[in-house]
Amino acid sequence: MEYNFKTIEQDWQKYWADNKTFKAEEKSNKPKYYVLDMFPYPSGAGLHVGHPLGYIASDIYARYKRLKGFNVLHPMGYDSFGLPAEQYAIQTGQHPAITTQQNIARYREQLDKIGFSFDWDREVRTSNPDYYKWTQWIFIQLFNSWYNTNTNKAEKIETLVAEFAKNGNAQVKACTSQETIFSATEWNAFSEKEQQDILMNYRLTYLSEAWVNWCPALGTVLANDEVKDGVSERGGHPVERKLMKQWSMRITAYAQRLLDGLETIDWTESIKEAQRNWIGRSVGTSLKFKVQGGLKHRNFLVISSESNTNDFSEEPEDVYIEVFTTRPDTIFGVSFVTLAPEHELVNELTTNEYKQAVDEYVLYAKNRSERERQADVKKITGQFTGAYVVHPFTNEPIPVWIGDYVLAGYGTGAVMAVSAHDTRDYAFAKYFNLPIKEVVAGGDLEKEAYDAKEGKLVNSDFLNGLEVKEAIKKAIAIIEEKSLGKGKTNFRLRDAVFGRQRYWGEPIPVYFENGIAKVLSEDKLPLVLPEVDKYLPTEDGEPPLARAKDWTFETTTMPGWAGSSWYFYRYMNSQNKNEFASQQSINYWQDVDLYIGGSEHATGHLLYSRFWNKFLFDLGLVPKEEPFKKLINQGMILGTSEKIYRGNYNSSQLVGKLFCEKDIYMPGFFAKNIYYSAKNIEFAKANYTKIDELEHLSVLNVPIQNVKNSVLDISKIDDYQNSIFATKYGFWYKNEFHIYKGINGEPVIDNISETDKNFYTFQEVEKMSKSKWNVESPDDICDKFGADTLRLYEMFLGPLELSKPWNTNGITGVHGFLKKLWRLFYASGEFVVSNDEPTKAELKTLHKTIKKIVEDIERFSFNTSVSNFMICVNELTDAKCNKRAILEPLLITLAPYAPHIAEELWKQLGNKESITFATFPAFNESYLVDDTINYPVSFNGKTRFMLELAATMTAKEIEDHVMALADTQKYLEGKTPKKVIIVPKKIVNIVV
Repeated sequence: MEYNFKTIEQDWQKYWADNKTFKAEEKSNKPKYYVLDMFPYPSGAGLHVGHPLGYIASDIYARYKRLKGFNVLHPMGYDSFGLPAEQYAIQTGQHPAITTQQNIARYREQLDKIGFSFDWDREVRTSNPDYYKWTQWIFIQLFNSWYNTNTNKAEKIETLVAEFAKNGNAQVKACTSQETIFSATEWNAFSEKEQQDILMNYRLTYLSEAWVNWCPALGTVLANDEVKDGVSERGGHPVERKLMKQWSMRITAYAQRLLDGLETIDWTESIKEAQRNWIGRSVGTSLKFKVQGGLKHRNFLVISSESNTNDFSEEPEDVYIEVFTTRPDTIFGVSFVTLAPEHELVNELTTNEYKQAVDEYVLYAKNRSERERQADVKKITGQFTGAYVVHPFTNEPIPVWIGDYVLAGYGTGAVMAVSAHDTRDYAFAKYFNLPIKEVVAGGDLEKEAYDAKEGKLVNSDFLNGLEVKEAIKKAIAIIEEKSLGKGKTNFRLRDAVFGRQRYWGEPIPVYFENGIAKVLSEDKLPLVLPEVDKYLPTEDGEPPLARAKDWTFETTTMPGWAGSSWYFYRYMNSQNKNEFASQQSINYWQDVDLYIGGSEHATGHLLYSRFWNKFLFDLGLVPKEEPFKKLINQGMILGTSEKIYRGNYNSSQLVGKLFCEKDIYMPGFFAKNIYYSAKNIEFAKANYTKIDELEHLSVLNVPIQNVKNSVLDISKIDDYQNSIFATKYGFWYKNEFHIYKGINGEPVIDNISETDKNFYTFQEVEKMSKSKWNVESPDDICDKFGADTLRLYEMFLGPLELSKPWNTNGITGVHGFLKKLWRLFYASGEFVVSNDEPTKAELKTLHKTIKKIVEDIERFSFNTSVSNFMICVNELTDAKCNKRAILEPLLITLAPYAPHIAEELWKQLGNKESITFATFPAFNESYLVDDTINYPVSFNGKTRFMLELAATMTAKEIEDHVMALADTQKYLEGKTPKKVIIVPKKIVNIVV
């Protein structure tokens, strides 16, 4: 019987589904193990071969842990709210729920086809009201909580209200948006609106004005990771920074705990470092610079010189710009102060002379995302405001600039620029010809900034002669003594903007009563998305929910990361209607033991879910402060794109100049596009010195399905009837090939081969993406070679954590391995397995393989496992082994990798139950101990013959045996050895 993978795989996929083979036990005496994949957003394009890489790895590990006796939870679901479905709804009018359902059905079909061991009874969908009811519930808990820095955890807002009513807020230590001090008497005299406005500054989810990434074309706010190079990642629309009233989450309250928690989890150092940098902890001091001459307008926020309390004043006397610095020792090196373009004082500070230039610069800067501004260190921009501040120690005037390298959300949105000792300040000063004052000795300021934290202070008054570390301490002490600022710890991390001006997202369970934001009663949840006539913002620019009839709730929806910040708990108890998960289930499963997903989520999902988990931990709802014990980031499977060149001009007269030594004449040919054969472009680049026309070329991706052996089927190109496809000696136009003609009307060549008529592409390895037309579907591989082949081949491509190009050249070898495995059972076409005792060599092959596979799985080296399986099957084939004692444990070992063929052969061996419930074979080291050793016998280092000896022989016994051999005497030629070197179990070397 031949290996019929199609029938086998269909049968076993149906068996697993019908029998719920992979259903996790609710109660078990087995140890638990929770394996989780970052669940997918179901796009219309479906899965490509890059998507299953992490799923296959997690599935191997989940199946392995079941075989090792664990109760395994391995669930799957869908992150099903998202912008693409909404954009499709805008274009077509089709409700996003319909699109999402269709996409999920396609994903499920593909996932099932690959044979994953998911417990589908626990499936979750973030867009299901039964699910987002609990996302809304968690939002309400956050709204009704504040962060007590004394106890270092979140507490119910009622405890804060009680403290205010009894003692005011003078003794309250909290993460808050404001610093106004009030007494109990004042609190009790406040109106409800005034009290709620104050509480909003303490809540862990709160409404306030925040700088956001606003995309006018999409009509919504975007997260930082949805913006690239100043445009939206989806659609490429311009994005600008805008101050808007927004719901935010106070993740900053957890900044230090988020840092500390990284030391307790088994994650890659690169991901930990990405989070450390994103959180950005720095220790330093605040410092106030007095604005020279005050401000030109009234009614703005000032800091009184008599107090640290914020106040409004008709006639402000002393106005300050507050900065945060980690290097107060360099205070005497300050040569300018730089404000973020969004800083609240920019407009007030700017003089009339510079107003137009400042306004233009602010407009430019707000269209660049914070991420872009941080990353683009080479591009230096800025603008002088015309204003000055007074140096706090020397009283010298210091110019105030704005620069987009300063971020409004970090620190105070202002920096004291010490150009001699900070790289970005140095570059800014060089570019705008500003002073560079040395205050720490040790660098060469003609070449670069000296930013090392070592050296002695110079030109620094009371700090002169001190080493940097001592100078920092003294500077902070003097600053605090003179009430110019105070030592503090700062974080780069900003509170997470939560609202989105979209339709297809979780409704925020908030309504407004007399201007007061109130949350919906928990028994009214879920607040379900209403129907709307269109999925666009209103004519007034309000979010789409404002279109809904009788909608009295918040009109923004939650961001995509809301539902994904806690989904791993819902899997534990997905059908629970009374809790987000039962305490019994949470206490049993505890946390995720293994989490596999992409590194692109390092500062998004992974950070937000850790934040939400710590909050739930503070409320006593979950037992572990960190949700994911071990994290593995799988690499990317890259696609091989096929590309051609396109001319950006319409003159068909120019076509042949790139390839022919003389001009050509092409009357009567007019094309919308001119495409150039890649092979001929490369020829032209190599052989012609003057080819200015090449500067007019652009590169175009074409579908890889339309290319074979680098030859493009031009009939598959859109609008090919109105295009010219130019090759070396001629061109295709309207499905006919025309040879180039010279000025005299004669063809440039008499005869042309069919090969020279081919239109060639060139290849480039890049991210696999529908937009690049380089997507390969796993369905095609499963149909042609089978799911087991796909699983093994994706692992075989290389180490899990590394990116690698997709290339099917080796897939036939992997498929051949499975056929070879099949023939161990069906050597003569019939199923024949012997119950004979295995030989020592066969047992050695088996247990060597078991040992290596266990080691490979435990270190997630799945690519080497595939190689080890191949070696094993080759050795057993050579030994003509068909013995049950060898083949049965081999199947169990292979089952996590190639489950379908393992199940089928397991059944053929007479087993009644799925191989899923077998026990992983134990490695027996004794089978790897050799009874004999094959020694190379050398004379003066040159091997002359091989000798098999008992492994137990001593060095003296080996020497006596070797010297008595006729072969030894032959090579000695009657001479007496000077030395006989014996390395037990290695070599024998006779020195003559």
